[in-house]
Amino acid sequence: MFTGVSPVSESAPLPLVLTRRSPQPPPQSLAPPLALALSADERTRLRGQRRSLCGQELLLQLERGEPLQPGEWLGGARGGPAVQVVAAPETLLRVRAPAPLELLQAAYHLGNRHVALELRATELRLLADPVLADLLAHRGLLVDRLQEPFCPEAGAYGSAPSHGSAHSHG
Repeated sequence: MFTGVSPVSESAPLPLVLTRRSPQPPPQSLAPPLALALSADERTRLRGQRRSLCGQELLLQLERGEPLQPGEWLGGARGGPAVQVVAAPETLLRVRAPAPLELLQAAYHLGNRHVALELRATELRLLADPVLADLLAHRGLLVDRLQEPFCPEAGAYGSAPSHGSAHSHG
């Protein structure tokens, strides 16, 4: 029989609300810092519930803008522990070529498909995709899989060092 009284339950601790971001670690607090591992895609979403590596509930309420960067620090308006953003490991394709021109051609073809790329001196990295892996292997490139953090280029209008005002295609 329903009595209209809800059962008493132990409430979960409130999440740590994060509203500030900084490239520098905050001044020392009494609480040890936390780590927040995020994929490249998750680093673009600045609002919502997350969980630190140690299991602490976090609530991101950051101003909309540039994606979070690995090494960036987050904090709350009321203090509490600082939280450092970490790039989470993801399944990637590593693309290498016998000659630099072949690697440039691969970057061109992937860019034409709007594929997010991490550019390195002798290789390209992208999120694992069997169709793209096949296309790249068919072009004679060396393709293997990795489980590592992914830090793609921001793009022409992204958060690279600013040399003027950004604008959109729209």
